[in-house]
Amino acid sequence: MIKDLAAIGHPVGGIGAAITSIVHTQGWIHCHSAATDASGIVKAVMDDLYEYFTGEKKVPGKLRIALACCLNMCGAVHCSDIAILGIHRLAPTINHDRLNKECEIPNVISSCPTAAIRPATVDGKPSVEINEDLCMYCANCYTVCPSLPLNNALNDGVSLWIGGKVSNARSEPKFSKLAVPYLPNNPPRWPEVTGAIRNLVELWIKHARKYERMGEWIERIGWPKFFKLSGIEFSKEHIDDFKHAGLSYKRSTHLTY
Repeated sequence: MIKDLAAIGHPVGGIGAAITSIVHTQGWIHCHSAATDASGIVKAVMDDLYEYFTGEKKVPGKLRIALACCLNMCGAVHCSDIAILGIHRLAPTINHDRLNKECEIPNVISSCPTAAIRPATVDGKPSVEINEDLCMYCANCYTVCPSLPLNNALNDGVSLWIGGKVSNARSEPKFSKLAVPYLPNNPPRWPEVTGAIRNLVELWIKHARKYERMGEWIERIGWPKFFKLSGIEFSKEHIDDFKHAGLSYKRSTHLTY
């Protein structure tokens, strides 16, 4: 079967110690809140890492890459070795002339998970205002109200998160952590993204022990050393000061007798 698939141009791989097929969301074509493409960027990344998928080049263990095209993370990127996450960096614009005609203002206000949206009167018309310090760029408001578009071609981009996993093997499941805060959308081949991911993959291959996942390797050597080896400059975006969800959802299925 593998030979027959290879003969008609379908690569087979992603099994055992290899890079798996990338799980991804819908992207620009199908999703109203996408900050990046899905199939295009996945194709570019997997073309670049093809030999690690098929097993032509060896890797220490399993490496799962996933992509979510916005902060809502439909692709479960929060628990992947390398996560490609599309990001918006500006709050939604508000079409005050149309908002009251197209949308129910109470629904718009309640759609915001951070209470960043408040009722307002603009030019004598009922509307809303947005506290940009509270906005998390999730597009929930745009989902219920087309008068609050979030997409911005000049400012949307991609961030890379690393170190997550679902497996309980050797260590409990882990959430991904931010590695690269921002890379530009540069279709059709996304050279900045593919280059940054190849750097992370080859760093892991060079330094990890056999069967060691990326997050396990980083925890063993420590994050300061990882930043030094990777050449990624530490910035304010890397400071993780929101601990509650990580603690409340950090659960293991290991049993103690």
